[in-house]
Amino acid sequence: MSINPLLGMRSVFLGMGLLVLTPTVNPTSAGKPSNPSPTEATLQAPSPASQVNSNPKGQKQPLATWECTTSWYGEGFDGQPTATGEIYDMYAITAAHPTLPLGSIVRVTNTRNHRSQVVRINDRGPYVVGRELDVSYEVARRLGFDQSGTAKVRLELLEVPSRLATERRD
Repeated sequence: MSINPLLGMRSVFLGMGLLVLTPTVNPTSAGKPSNPSPTEATLQAPSPASQVNSNPKGQKQPLATWECTTSWYGEGFDGQPTATGEIYDMYAITAAHPTLPLGSIVRVTNTRNHRSQVVRINDRGPYVVGRELDVSYEVARRLGFDQSGTAKVRLELLEVPSRLATERRD
């Protein structure tokens, strides 16, 4: 199986960027109310209010945006365990990505008809060269490419789970 070098490099840099953006938790101060110094305040995770655009829809500002080709997966995987351990439901609003942290929230927008859907990454894949995202059948239906099978989409990374939340799952 050959991998496009540019896609691989982009995935590596995206992953490195996510590590920088993921907030860390100081276990000695967890749960203690404090008045953080200016240095500590800059290291803390942004509050949900600071992630909201001033647009009327109140959508979160993306942490990263890129375009890729997506496909969907359905009946053959329905009822099977996902990478998070939950059971895949082809009618759920979920997706698979090869490198984004499990639990990440992304907005997927079909560039052809501009329909969008916010989804949660709960699985790994796709395993087809040239594709970077697999969405559930329901998401493909809502975005209008369930009949064609693939679509060019814009991905907006909205939220990355904290390291503490990821560690709790393990």
